Amino acid sequence: MAGNPIAVIVGVGPGTGAAIARRFATAYPVALLARSPENFEGLVTEINQSGGKALGVSTDVSSETSVKAAFEKIQQEFGKVPIAAAIFNASARPQRKPLLELTVDEFQAGFDVSSKGAFIFSQAVLPGLIEQAERQDAKYPPTLIFTGATASVKANALMSGFTSPKHALRALSLSIAREFAPKGVHVAHAILDGVIDIPLTREWLKDQPAEAKIAPDDIAETYWNLHQQSRRCFTNEIDIRPMLEKW
Repeated sequence: MAGNPIAVIVGVGPGTGAAIARRFATAYPVALLARSPENFEGLVTEINQSGGKALGVSTDVSSETSVKAAFEKIQQEFGKVPIAAAIFNASARPQRKPLLELTVDEFQAGFDVSSKGAFIFSQAVLPGLIEQAERQDAKYPPTLIFTGATASVKANALMSGFTSPKHALRALSLSIAREFAPKGVHVAHAILDGVIDIPLTREWLKDQPAEAKIAPDDIAETYWNLHQQSRRCFTNEIDIRPMLEKW
């Protein structure tokens, strides 16, 4: 019999990724992937000291070699176990730039993470998710969640370098959802439409009330609720925005 399933989160930082990791760590051992170790080291210590189990792995999600090495480390730590939940939260930082000033390398950088990276990550986690789907004792259907943005569905001026790969991520997510739902894997794309309340945005909208930003803990709870859905009720796309967001 396979061991206890794990959750894998890629794109762990001090805001949304950390909140997702803490929420899923209450139920599963978690593997936390990020390019920079400083993004997960403190969080790994926090989870392990609070009674959970966490492993951090420095990973370049745009590199197939790096992702393969990360999953080899995960297997060394947890054994060959199924995957209960996988969350793709990695993203290139958005930048506003006129199209005629955008370099090919800058344009490609977004695709390396949001499109190519999501593809590589999906190939890495889907076998473990399918294995979990085949278990009779699985409490919830295995879940693969992709973090999107307003740019996933709305192409604003000066944002072509960000919105193009985000559109591609959404298309990839919906395609995977249609392919793997019959196998029992729940795939969802979350459109985060608004400013997320993280250290990077602390000074943004500072004159507005808290309801003008999305709380990372609430995003994490929404992802957890998606994970709990039964096979008779799969939400494949969800909009998340704060109360005061204009849309």
